[in-house]
Amino acid sequence: MKGDLIICRCEEVKREEILQVIQQGAITADEIKRLTRAGMGLCQGKTCRRLVNQIIAEETHQAISEVKPSNYRPPVRPMKLDFEGKEMD
Repeated sequence: MKGDLIICRCEEVKREEILQVIQQGAITADEIKRLTRAGMGLCQGKTCRRLVNQIIAEETHQAISEVKPSNYRPPVRPMKLDFEGKEMD
């Protein structure tokens, strides 16, 4: 079923949960993030952000370019990276 589709794998948020909060009045990615935790897992929304925005656009009848993106958070602690982008000790 389409409602059983998992949108956010990290937090196991299903499409139906996102549709429910949209019906309750959530219309931005940040509101959906706060109410469902979609985008708050280990990947920080890298795998589900576009899907959430697409669902918002479909349900609110607006272009996906008009959907306000969610806020990004910096890392909790600074990390040193080598020239190949790998974390150093």
